[in-house]
Amino acid sequence: MKLGTIGVGNAGSKVVDKMVEFETLTNRSLCRDALVINTARTDLSKPDHVPEERRILIGDTHQKAKGHGVGGDVEVGAEVAKNDIDEIRRAFDDVDIHEVDAILVCASLGGGTGSGAGPVVINELQKMYDEPVYALGVLPGQFEGGRPALNAARSLQSFVANVDNFIAFDNDAWRSKDQTVGEGYAGMNRELATRLVTLLGAGEYDEPTVAENVMDASDIMRTLDTGGISSIGYASTPVEDADEEEGLLGRFRETEAVESGSTPAAKINGLVRRAVNSRLTLPCESSSADRALIVLSGPPSELSRKGLESAREWIEDEVDTVDVLAGDDPREGASALSAVVLLSNVTETPRIDAIQQQAVDAQDKIAHQDAVREEEIEDLITDDQGKIDPVL
Repeated sequence: MKLGTIGVGNAGSKVVDKMVEFETLTNRSLCRDALVINTARTDLSKPDHVPEERRILIGDTHQKAKGHGVGGDVEVGAEVAKNDIDEIRRAFDDVDIHEVDAILVCASLGGGTGSGAGPVVINELQKMYDEPVYALGVLPGQFEGGRPALNAARSLQSFVANVDNFIAFDNDAWRSKDQTVGEGYAGMNRELATRLVTLLGAGEYDEPTVAENVMDASDIMRTLDTGGISSIGYASTPVEDADEEEGLLGRFRETEAVESGSTPAAKINGLVRRAVNSRLTLPCESSSADRALIVLSGPPSELSRKGLESAREWIEDEVDTVDVLAGDDPREGASALSAVVLLSNVTETPRIDAIQQQAVDAQDKIAHQDAVREEEIEDLITDDQGKIDPVL
């Protein structure tokens, strides 16, 4: 698949930046255009792999933003994007839409810019282009507090209703307690970029390659055509006799050894099962998905048609659907074999239910604080009016 990728807000911009980095390290050709949009000037300096001319500052003349962000305020984020929509349109005009199959908008649903400006950007893209517009939404962790949960609950419906498919990533499921906040977010962005690029970059090569069970953009788009919310599973293992990975690429891969002497078919079957049963980008009941897709990526010698068919049959039973697509993504020189599974339109998602409840609690707390404040003001007014000047 050839993508136009757009990051909105700080978190969304970092995800796009990591996607560009990972596709470069793995010799893929996915992101045909990378664009980031933010309301904070300092955050626009953070991407390392997005060209400076593709970094757009909005809201620098807005009274409440002034180039310093929107302070987590969704309404200000949306207002800023609407006010600067002409500048955003000009940035879209530079995207060679004839060179892309779809557009992916990445944003955090907990921040003010991502959750506020994100839906505005998506609506504009839907007006301008006929190509599918997908979204990657990062859900705030419970540890982040009530305001991000409230932002997420408010914006989630707008995202899901206005995109062709919404891929969710849950911070709660991926946060490690022994990491600093910065380390945790950096690690999560790497994990997310690995899954997105391995899935969406299937079939895209800088040099011609022939796959026995070819996976192309139409297969991915057909699986995402369900709409709703989707989740991604991933598992990877080093190939036999491959040199141990070092450096930056090794940090992107989460690998586990498999039993020595296992056949390629058994290895693939085990990888696919582990991809579904380990951490998904959004924890969910796999049986609630409408469709599924499997992509196997690695050296051609490690890819097995028998293993792929066996894994597909297992997914059909697990998800309880015959609408399962599967294909190879051969990568010459790759030192790992990976399996990525897309579960499309999942409906049993406990974390989203929890965010909505956390948002209700936060809203009730804010309403209570406002009521107390009004009562205190009323008491002050009553006290002032009830005072009688002493007779001298």
